[in-house]
Amino acid sequence: MAAFAYPQFGYTAPKVPRGGSEKCRVAIVGGGPVGLTAALDLAQHGISCILLDEEDTVSVGSRAICYAKRTLEIWDRLGVGERMLKKGVTWQVGKVFHGASQCYSFDLLPESGHRFPAFINLQQYYAELYLVEAAQARPEIELRWKHRVYDVVPGNDGVRLSVTTPDGDYTLIADYVLAADGARSTVRRKLGLDFRGQVFEDRFLIADVRMKADFPTERWFWFDPPFHAGGSALLHKQPDDVWRIDLQLGWQADPEVERQPERVLPRLKAMLGENTPFELEWISVYTFQCRRLDRFRHGRVLFIGDSAHQVSPFGARGANSGIQDVDNLVWKLALVMQGEAPETLLDSYDLERVAAADENILHSTRSTDFIVPRNNAVRALRDAVLGLADEHAFARRLVNSGRLSMPATYRNSVLSTPDTEAFEKGPQPGAPAIDAPIDQGKDWLLRRCQSGAFTLISFNGEIELPSTLQDKVKLVTVRDEGLAADRYSAAPGTAYLLRPDQHVAARWRRPSSAEISRAYERAIGRVA
Repeated sequence: MAAFAYPQFGYTAPKVPRGGSEKCRVAIVGGGPVGLTAALDLAQHGISCILLDEEDTVSVGSRAICYAKRTLEIWDRLGVGERMLKKGVTWQVGKVFHGASQCYSFDLLPESGHRFPAFINLQQYYAELYLVEAAQARPEIELRWKHRVYDVVPGNDGVRLSVTTPDGDYTLIADYVLAADGARSTVRRKLGLDFRGQVFEDRFLIADVRMKADFPTERWFWFDPPFHAGGSALLHKQPDDVWRIDLQLGWQADPEVERQPERVLPRLKAMLGENTPFELEWISVYTFQCRRLDRFRHGRVLFIGDSAHQVSPFGARGANSGIQDVDNLVWKLALVMQGEAPETLLDSYDLERVAAADENILHSTRSTDFIVPRNNAVRALRDAVLGLADEHAFARRLVNSGRLSMPATYRNSVLSTPDTEAFEKGPQPGAPAIDAPIDQGKDWLLRRCQSGAFTLISFNGEIELPSTLQDKVKLVTVRDEGLAADRYSAAPGTAYLLRPDQHVAARWRRPSSAEISRAYERAIGRVA
């Protein structure tokens, strides 16, 4: 693990005697990227929280490495996006190979005028470290390392967490609990909940290697490569000259045996060449799973990230969807806790993010079915598509090496106000806002909308906020015609109301004060 020095954050003793109890507003169980992002978002909204994690360092191994543009925009709102971008490896081009030949390539962000790239590759331990350091600077956040939750008892007015530490046990009573404790969630198990979905009968090897190589910073995926006949392979570049390699092993592979260096090294040498020097950084074996909870809200316990849903890693939908869970949930929880919205607003978290999870699971399942055919007939069809894709463009659209993560659009959200006028293009109600340069390139639209509050974007400044919303909604005026106006199909008088998570709540050609007020009331759950 020479590429990264793992920090030790240190144990903090409980603030109450052994066997005692204390209260907090929000408890977050799990200190991975999702839990840490939730803590920062709560702090931005002025909500104090305690984060509990049974370890006292970041995750071992690179784990989740692909972070999408939307995730970077969310992290930027929380003050860590630029740091992630600076350390990460930027990429947007992918190439797919069949055997030794390239089938096709794709560009995930072919147009200019975006502040963040389509994707960066960054080891999860860096992402967690940057999030921890940001959290340590916020007085609203208390990080408790070596505090393991072993029991959960939900109630009507709070949730009791039983916590064990090196100094003994205590009880933490939280108004709300965010379960961010991963695929093996203790919170989920203690509530007697389980996933439904599919486990695919195949296994894949992940190997991180440190090497100097002249491969481009692109995503390369092989079907049936000459160095790994009958399987698939993936190659990705990470910071610090670390490269991610995935190799399909087959369902019969023994995970414990395949992790051994004497099994891994010959596979890597076949791919990289006998004379290519490299060092092993991290090895893991995993199985594809596409599953979720029936519901993500259970009273005052809310599940986020892998504790709520799992997808196969091809497509980078796991961590990115978890960060979007946080983005969707926290502003709603803050408004409820501040008495600004009814508690039923939290039900919209369940409705919107379950739909998003289903979309991710659908894409992930289709990718997995293509990469791991269920039977010989499906494999024959897959191989025929690959053969056609070598020469015919129409077949390349059918090749599925992992449809990469895209932000969800909440098409049927009860919080959205439907269009009453025609828009040729632009983000529809429920869709995430699109970034664009403004003020003659001196600023960015989404950076102007980072207050954590609702935002009304007024094109050419012809729309004003209703007096009742002056302290609830931020007004952003876009005066320059250009890329921003084009992306929003905007004319003078056009206005977009954005939720705190930068999804569109409503849009109009020239709204009245009453229309803006009604859309705001609907977006915070006060209008059925």
